[in-house]
Amino acid sequence: MSPEDLSSRTLRFVNVAHALDHFVLLIYPTAVIAIASQTGLGYGELIGLATGAFVAFGLCSLPMGSLADRFGRRNMLAVFFFAYGLSCLGVASATSTTAFAVWLCVLGLASAIYHPVGSSMLVTHARRLGRDLGINGVWGNFGAASASGATALLATTLGWQAAFVVPGLVCLACGAAFVAMVPGDGDGEARKAGAAGVIPVTRPMALLAMFGVAIFAGGITFNVTTISLPKVIDEGVGQALSLTSIGSIATAVFVFGAMTQLLMGRLVDRFGLPSLFLGLSVLQPVGLGIAAATTGPLLLLGLVLAIAAIYGQVVINDAMIARYVPAHQRAKAYSLRYFVGFTASGFVVPAIALLHDRGGFPLVLGMAAAFGALIWVAAFGFYRLVRGDARPVLAAAE
Repeated sequence: MSPEDLSSRTLRFVNVAHALDHFVLLIYPTAVIAIASQTGLGYGELIGLATGAFVAFGLCSLPMGSLADRFGRRNMLAVFFFAYGLSCLGVASATSTTAFAVWLCVLGLASAIYHPVGSSMLVTHARRLGRDLGINGVWGNFGAASASGATALLATTLGWQAAFVVPGLVCLACGAAFVAMVPGDGDGEARKAGAAGVIPVTRPMALLAMFGVAIFAGGITFNVTTISLPKVIDEGVGQALSLTSIGSIATAVFVFGAMTQLLMGRLVDRFGLPSLFLGLSVLQPVGLGIAAATTGPLLLLGLVLAIAAIYGQVVINDAMIARYVPAHQRAKAYSLRYFVGFTASGFVVPAIALLHDRGGFPLVLGMAAAFGALIWVAAFGFYRLVRGDARPVLAAAE
């Protein structure tokens, strides 16, 4: 197999894996509505059972880069497909709250593999970094966008168990195809594209601090919005909606995030990352603030703005690592990036349950808006630091 063919196949499976990663992780937040109606348990208690999944999703991201360096990225992505499929079947078999908690934790562990490994594979095989990051982001967003609608459809027609069984079988089939069609890691036809253009900085620790704050706060806003979105729509649109309608509206909101990721991917190849990051970060506190203070169509408008900014930031953050981190350190850098971002999700699930019980989703979304404002502060600090690094270079050129 030629390096070009290997790169093309690898990118296709990396994109599919991204869609599955977000799809499967967001099955439970919608399925829980159907589970609650069948078991008589409250939403807060049931959504709290997912805490282990999201904690594992964050904590277990940290060692994945090292495991990929040791066992190969291709092998780790194969483990992702098979482990994800089996964990879906495990959740479908759960008959008690303990079983739900255990299998959701296993699902979170499997989901932790993708982002550190898949992001490193994508950057290695990318031909045009921004474009391929944007396309990959759209696949991930497609998974997140379709999760609510597909889960609602399966749960209402075949039962909530089918909402896990069907994606589980798809994951297993994709794993078998991946192993058969992608024989190894390869160097990638466009490894030079992934490795080129590393930007030197004079204050790496200060930039890392700003980036870390943005990643952590972004993890909060990302997970608050994606996890609670179906229930926010259920309570905030202002009329009684069926589960299928809730899922369809949530899917429509996520589509705007997909379009933003595609746009940001194109812009990354043309404009400076700090400027893009600063401009996009304004939309998160604005959108979340509108959603927290309103109901009906205005609430949906706020959610659209927030989702667009949240998913656009994902592309920018991944591009920053590709542009500021040397190639031999990227797998570990992506592990650390997703560890920080996804560890935040471990705080989000119990926080949603607690704040929802005390003040409803206006309080939940208000908290998320505060973290959105923190992202803007971090983006502004990053922009000023990078701008300061650029001034001596310009002066010397004159």
